[in-house]
Amino acid sequence: MKTKTDLKQKLKQIDHKSYKLYKDLKGVYQMDRFLLAIDHVQGDPFATPSRVRVIVDNETNFPAHLFDKRVKKIALEDYLLRGVHQFLRSSSGKSGGRTGSGKSGLITICPVGQEVLERTAVLIGKKQIEVRMEIGFPAFGRTIASAGLEQIFFEKLPRLVQQVFSYEAQQHAKIKKVLALAEDQHAIRTELEHRNLVAFVADDSILPRESGVSARPLKNAVPFHSPESMAVTLTLPHSGEMRGMGIPKGVTLIAGGGYHGKSTLLKALVSGVYNHIAGDGREYVVTIDDAVKIRAEEGRCIHGEDISLFINHLPSRTDTTCFVTENASGSTSQAANTVEALSLGSRLLLIDEDTSATNFMVRDEKMARLVPASSEPITPFIQCIQSLSADCGVSSILVVGSSGEYLSVADRVVQMDCYEAKDVSARARELASPYQGISVKLSPFIKKQVRGMQIEKVKAQGEDSVLLDKERIDLRYFDQLTDSGQTAALAYLMQYALEHFTEKSGSRRTALDIADLLYKKIEQDGFLSVIPSYYGTGAPVLPRKAEFLFCMLRYRKL
Repeated sequence: MKTKTDLKQKLKQIDHKSYKLYKDLKGVYQMDRFLLAIDHVQGDPFATPSRVRVIVDNETNFPAHLFDKRVKKIALEDYLLRGVHQFLRSSSGKSGGRTGSGKSGLITICPVGQEVLERTAVLIGKKQIEVRMEIGFPAFGRTIASAGLEQIFFEKLPRLVQQVFSYEAQQHAKIKKVLALAEDQHAIRTELEHRNLVAFVADDSILPRESGVSARPLKNAVPFHSPESMAVTLTLPHSGEMRGMGIPKGVTLIAGGGYHGKSTLLKALVSGVYNHIAGDGREYVVTIDDAVKIRAEEGRCIHGEDISLFINHLPSRTDTTCFVTENASGSTSQAANTVEALSLGSRLLLIDEDTSATNFMVRDEKMARLVPASSEPITPFIQCIQSLSADCGVSSILVVGSSGEYLSVADRVVQMDCYEAKDVSARARELASPYQGISVKLSPFIKKQVRGMQIEKVKAQGEDSVLLDKERIDLRYFDQLTDSGQTAALAYLMQYALEHFTEKSGSRRTALDIADLLYKKIEQDGFLSVIPSYYGTGAPVLPRKAEFLFCMLRYRKL
């Protein structure tokens, strides 16, 4: 192994020379309190910054009981990652640390939001802590400025290790609170199962966000308070008794006037599949983790799926038990999205009428009289919703504001009135008319098998899409993707899965089979086992299996 002296000598040798000589620095160096691994060196100061790892000994550092459970490990890694961000902000000044041409001196690490997610930026184990970051190697023009890099390696990184990755230097009470919150959130998820609930919204939660482009809580917002009839009290291991609204299994409507908080509540439930940091306002809003947001997605492709539950006897005589299209309509896309969620075993569908296809959701009495059932190929969701709940164990939470049809199939109705939740189920039953739906039986909806393929190049484009070679997969309508790192991970997961889990001869697997195999490997061998060592800027963040499957099914070359 190379030493810090070797690193200093190399920096002096290449100072004021061609930028390409920075590549001679690749390797692992023993520093005073950590190992420095220089894995990739950028080609010039304007290119993607160089990738480095800081490896800190942990055998006598952070006690193992702080990360002996998965939920605690992810929370501690998230806490340390946020500590890196705080250190970089305080030590880099307004320039962000830039000292020369291009990205010179810039130090970045995986961004963080309001959610606590499984990331690769900081990994803690019994033997070591590994930190992945990007550093812009300094230059003036395209001439090496090694003094700036020497300052980063020999001054800034040692301070980072001392302030963030030394347990002795940490505020132990803060870590205790972070882990306590994670364990309380886990306890709520467990209680949901025991109490036959699909979601919980704690009293005093702050649900509104600053704006449509900010996930931070809105200041001076009206705190949430549960209607008495739906209130439950949970006993949490650290916070003790906590009161809030428990949403039982079944069909729940969220109604109310415009701008009164209907969609705000639904969005909180959509995000509730993830844990949130303290102070987010939604840290005690918890939804069962396999809940899926369903919406129309006009223009998506569909690969051999059985959508006959909702679309049948088309005038073209197209077989909808193995339906294929490159350009689905709003109703057809929502039908496909629904059966994909059901294929995954989702126990909760989250739907907002504003993002749904009207003819998929409902067909009123007058239209039914005008257009007989024999001439209508669409079976609206309202006809299936009760059987999905009673016979298949699939609950639904729907935001409705313009149509009262769903009052007839609802088990309960919550009205949002100036952000105050009211149980108006009794009044809704008075207004509702009797409704007879159809019986639903779940079947293997995803049928088409996937051939083996080789993907040479993958790339994420923000949070909206990924590129596999030159084929773009549109992710704009994935409402439960919350982090650009999840999008990056989807690109790498797609590459790995299509190369390793598709049969290149003989028997083939469906997309669902591949998703199951991929996430079984991640569970057994860890997230990094399916991520290439050469990954680009930022650190991948683990998406749910649902988002991976949905991404795969939108790959037009599948």
